[in-house]
Amino acid sequence: MFGAISRKFQLKFKDRASAGDILAEILKDRLNKDKAEECVVVLGVPRGGVVTADVVARKLASSSLASSANAAVVDFDIIVPRKLTDPDNKEQAIGAVMEDGTTYLDEELISMLQITPDYIEKEKTEQIQEIRRRITLYSISAIPSNQYEHLKGKTAILVDDGAATGATLIAAARWLKRKRTPKRLIIAVPVAPKDTVKLLKQEADAVEVVTSPSSIFRSVGQFYQDFTQVPDDKVMAILRDRNMLM
Repeated sequence: MFGAISRKFQLKFKDRASAGDILAEILKDRLNKDKAEECVVVLGVPRGGVVTADVVARKLASSSLASSANAAVVDFDIIVPRKLTDPDNKEQAIGAVMEDGTTYLDEELISMLQITPDYIEKEKTEQIQEIRRRITLYSISAIPSNQYEHLKGKTAILVDDGAATGATLIAAARWLKRKRTPKRLIIAVPVAPKDTVKLLKQEADAVEVVTSPSSIFRSVGQFYQDFTQVPDDKVMAILRDRNMLM
């Protein structure tokens, strides 16, 4: 009965910012329940995820989470994974990559689609180039030895505006755990299908999702009234407002 009702009245967020508002409330409850006293770092995935993450970080910083002497401090940063795409369907992820070559591959999907190793290597090269373009544009240092050192011993909250396959979040989560060892890693998205949530739970200490449909998921955008593509200028405006641009 409830499933039929939920299919008829599908939850839609107004936009990425309003989704961030709701997600922040869920995260606030999680952190208060866990009595988190260490610093929290909210990491947004460009480009749309940065809009959502910015709202999440601001809401957590202004909430009761930061009202006591021992409360968590909330910092903000961005992290830049890129999905690897199906050669015949550029919307479908077959994996994801980080700037240093850290890679997650959906081996089952790759085998089913008969995607060649040569194509994967070519796609990785192209996406790493795009990561480096964004790193330069956003004035982020290109993964020096001390980048993200501030995550050690802290709670890292990895935020995107939604997850279809979860590939980019998986690649980012694995890189974070291997390279920067946060005390805890939480993945937080407004929407992800149930199968993707199961995958993400294998990569983090906790996963927080506002809505997790099982049979009606076609794309992240279907759960938004406004899912307009976010330009680089918007990401840079957020970083500039936070005094993060060099």
